[in-house]
Amino acid sequence: MHDVLDELHRRWEAGETVGVGTVVATFSSAPRAPGAAMLVGPEGDVVGSVSGGCVEGAVYELAQQVVETGTPVLQRYGVSDDDAFAVGLTCGGIIDIFVERVDRESMPELPDLVASVRDGVPVAVATIVEHTDPALLGRRMLVWQDRVEGGFGSERIDDAVVDDARGLLATGRSGTLHYGPEGQRRGEGMAVFVNAFEPPPRMLVFGAIDFAAAMARMGSYLGYEVTVCDARPVFATKSRFPDADQVVVDWPHRYLTAEVEAGRIDPRTVITVLTHDPKFDVPVLQVALRLDVAYVGAMGSRRTHEDRLRRLREAGMTDAELKRLASPIGLDLGARTPEETAVSIAAEIIALKWGGGGRRLSDVDGRIHAEHHR
Repeated sequence: MHDVLDELHRRWEAGETVGVGTVVATFSSAPRAPGAAMLVGPEGDVVGSVSGGCVEGAVYELAQQVVETGTPVLQRYGVSDDDAFAVGLTCGGIIDIFVERVDRESMPELPDLVASVRDGVPVAVATIVEHTDPALLGRRMLVWQDRVEGGFGSERIDDAVVDDARGLLATGRSGTLHYGPEGQRRGEGMAVFVNAFEPPPRMLVFGAIDFAAAMARMGSYLGYEVTVCDARPVFATKSRFPDADQVVVDWPHRYLTAEVEAGRIDPRTVITVLTHDPKFDVPVLQVALRLDVAYVGAMGSRRTHEDRLRRLREAGMTDAELKRLASPIGLDLGARTPEETAVSIAAEIIALKWGGGGRRLSDVDGRIHAEHHR
């Protein structure tokens, strides 16, 4: 629902009734991840996507039916020649989509959800998408780390779902949880989809150079909150980095240390050091390589890299810590320009995130999308 949340809220405030289809589970090479959503408005207009085009037509028709009947539906879409699946996916994957009617009456908690998302407060929406009692389908609760809004009518069910939803929320993952109909940890009969909403991951770009401007644009495009930091005020200006969310004038290592102490660095954070100047990059890498973050990369030639490693070892860094450094930064794409280099760095970040090998897909056999756990 992340990609349609603002539009959903706008229509909710206007008093409209819409149909919303949400991907709640995927198998094999499904094109969209759990949480992807499609909204169908009262005039037949569509916002968002659940499959990149494969099953949108079928979901569109189902959403219109659900709006009319008010009864939510959990529908599986998959291989077209299997009678168990409603519509085929050209990628050969399988997706479960939960389709529901949303309006002010059915989702009164929507403003609280939107307020938390806009304020950057992590929150999860837990929705019953399958149950032996059809009357419970579509029941939902909002789960924060310190409070809960709503419930499923059973303390046992609520307690189990809240604990598990908070676990998913802490890791930024959305997914479907399975229980017995009374909330038993081991059992079948009830499925609850937890849609985790969290602040966007951060990208810290150290070094206010042309490559940093391209990296800021790429980071913003990929959904990161981008900060560009440099100790030189003549270079670190908002006009030079319009795509950055923040432009900070400070010594990189001092800024990064302050962000760590303030609790603003998490395991999703990516750090790119583009200064290739020892007085800047060695101190900040001493801090960065000891953090639990998704990626630390540093720009420079192989000679610069070897000199950097020597300086870091002299500063007390261990081989295990240095092994975490992506340097020279990026994948081997033959990049030359700042924009091409930004693509190369982004490609390395994406490959590490999802376990990709960085090879041409035409040269790789088997699955396109590797198994992953976020």
